[in-house]
Amino acid sequence: MKWILRGLVLVLAAGLLWWGIEMLAAESGEVVVVTTYDASGEPRETRLWVVDHEGRAWLRSGSDMATWFQRLSANPDVMVERNGVVVTYRAVPRIDAREEVNARMLEKYGWADRWIGFWFDRSDAIPIRLDPGAPPH
Repeated sequence: MKWILRGLVLVLAAGLLWWGIEMLAAESGEVVVVTTYDASGEPRETRLWVVDHEGRAWLRSGSDMATWFQRLSANPDVMVERNGVVVTYRAVPRIDAREEVNARMLEKYGWADRWIGFWFDRSDAIPIRLDPGAPPH
């Protein structure tokens, strides 16, 4: 019984360590708050990484199944809080920019991007260009 308890404690400790590193990685570097809108028009906030490329800000979704990406696909008008400034944008998924945006994310976020990329495949990542001028909600 004692060995089972020790084993459970070890598994729990390993899980907490993994979770802690995951949270540290996800929140390292610049993180923006992206507001998308659900089907009823209610705002929903998501914390994401951002890079600049071709004179625009870019986000990246790891999957088209991410709930924030599904909301954005249904309504591409979003608000982004970056450095304390809130700006409205029209979000435009651009698969053709995947390689460049992935490279810029890796350059900017370094070890954190590598850590998350170890667990989640980036080959299906969806780059999202933020175009100015979306109407406010």
